[in-house]
Amino acid sequence: MTKTSTLVLLLLAVGACTPTVKIEPPDKPIVIDLNVKVEHDIRIKVDKELDSLLTDKSLF
Repeated sequence: MTKTSTLVLLLLAVGACTPTVKIEPPDKPIVIDLNVKVEHDIRIKVDKELDSLLTDKSLF
């Protein structure tokens, strides 16, 4: 009888220790602050002949 009662007591103790997981939304809204500074430096090398064609007003 003691083995049975010990087993029942052990099962009740293990059953009482089940973890609880709750998922709740936050009270305040989520704020994401993105401060991004983008700088571009583009350099183009052009042949002298091509440069003279591009600067010619009659082309356009």
